[in-house]
Amino acid sequence: MAKNTTKIKVGLAQIAPVWLNKKKTTKKIVRYMEKAAKAGCDLVTFGETILPGYPFWLDFTDASRFNSERQKDLYANYVREAVSIESGDLDGICAVAKAHKMAVILGIAERAADRGNHSVYCTLVYILADGTIGHTHRKLMPTYEERLCWAQGDGNGLQVQALGDFTVGGLNCWENWMPLPRAALYGLGEDLHVAIWPGCKRNTDILTPFLAREGRSYVISVSGLFRRKDIPKKTPHYDLIKENCAKMPADGGSCISNPDGSWLIEPITGKEALVFAELDHNEVLRARQNFDCVGHYARPDVTKLIVNRERQSTVKYEV
Repeated sequence: MAKNTTKIKVGLAQIAPVWLNKKKTTKKIVRYMEKAAKAGCDLVTFGETILPGYPFWLDFTDASRFNSERQKDLYANYVREAVSIESGDLDGICAVAKAHKMAVILGIAERAADRGNHSVYCTLVYILADGTIGHTHRKLMPTYEERLCWAQGDGNGLQVQALGDFTVGGLNCWENWMPLPRAALYGLGEDLHVAIWPGCKRNTDILTPFLAREGRSYVISVSGLFRRKDIPKKTPHYDLIKENCAKMPADGGSCISNPDGSWLIEPITGKEALVFAELDHNEVLRARQNFDCVGHYARPDVTKLIVNRERQSTVKYEV
């Protein structure tokens, strides 16, 4: 529970991962969590698959070539560094959240034990202020070249969490363009939406204020950052990746919109940053006076959404 139920303080950690290094990136995330806690944050947010990093190599290595030995090398490395929640890879982060009574939204590349442990999912993790995992949401539809690396998720993670007077939900990257998953969260009472991104101002600049106006909610877009200099030399096929990589493929763009669509924090680009903002739940209530897309401005007798939240698995074991 937030220290002040009507107003909460949030932190946006726009960082570059120690790319494809789970242990070192975890340490960096913890450092930023400690800074956010020292600033009195109730919630700190991180970008899409920041742990251990977004698969930027797909753009630079002819990733669509079938049965490529190069792609097998890169994928095997990614699976090894992906996060296994069941194996305790997030235990240290959860412990820090508990110690500071601070919620965390974190993007991970998840190695999913309930799907055989060899496929990778783009997953948003919501860690509660007591250090437990509230829910995990696997990206429903990887975007374009991401489908060469990530598997499709399911509706199990279309959930929200209470934080003070706020109801918090979130989606991964281009999922935020999908009207029906957004509606699923609105229907659960979401009034603080967190969109997590690998880092691109052209997305956050357009979509963040639109989602705020649509949902009459605060909207946080939190992005990662990735620069050519962030490629570790031990990365498989390092020379090829570096040769084809732009100076800054992911420029950030973290920002916050108020419930009326105005900027609370304008997009931040080109640098690592930890920024803070105070959100006032009364501003949500004021904005809902003239529009509430699942309440007084909805017609469920005419249009209605059905959501399947069953966690999908290939095998069901019966005793």
